[in-house]
Amino acid sequence: MIRERYKIVRILYQREEYMLAEAVDIQDRETPVCLINLYTGSLLHRYGRIYADLRPEQCAAFHRVFLEGKTLAAVFSDCGGIPIDRMFFKGDKWRWPERLEYTELLLHAALLLEELPPEIGCAVLRSENVLFPAYRRAVELRYAVLPMGEMNRRELALMAGDHVRKILPGGLTAPDEEIVFRGRLRDCPTMVALYSAWREANGKIQAGYEEWEKKTWFKKGFILLKRAVKRRRSE
Repeated sequence: MIRERYKIVRILYQREEYMLAEAVDIQDRETPVCLINLYTGSLLHRYGRIYADLRPEQCAAFHRVFLEGKTLAAVFSDCGGIPIDRMFFKGDKWRWPERLEYTELLLHAALLLEELPPEIGCAVLRSENVLFPAYRRAVELRYAVLPMGEMNRRELALMAGDHVRKILPGGLTAPDEEIVFRGRLRDCPTMVALYSAWREANGKIQAGYEEWEKKTWFKKGFILLKRAVKRRRSE
């Protein structure tokens, strides 16, 4: 028990000066399961400063942060779902409307992380923390805030861009507009810039796919051959 309130169920991860625990909040009847990030040693002071100004209105999953002896504890709501690397992978069968929808959900969720300290936002965007619930279209971010190096907002945008590439693989059936957008992902310095680029490209990508679906099989074959030659030359 921690503070006679949080009952540790299991240790999910442990390394020097850091531990991630799944716990039950015995005072919370609605959402009792939570994640507790525990920092000791040099991480106590570093993450004490990082969490100092974090407020629940900035992050719906955040409950509280407190000292327990010589340990800093940061408590967040838990969530579940399929990790992004198991949801989107080479050879998956997602259709383009679903890919565009999930890209929007992912980037909107990542945009909200821009309000948080980069050490928190970047940790939350690790692949194992980007989850997709099985029975509804949504993106859940799991606040397993593992210690990382010095992070900044550009790193957050780069991580989000890497996830977008998983969802929008840019194969030969993808319109040129998708390929152009993928090429811009590493040029966006912040999540605001990345989300703006997406909003600008989304409609064009959708129109490209809709135009593709109107083509005959013969025309599609000709376009695929042309794209293959063009994109190989640009590599």
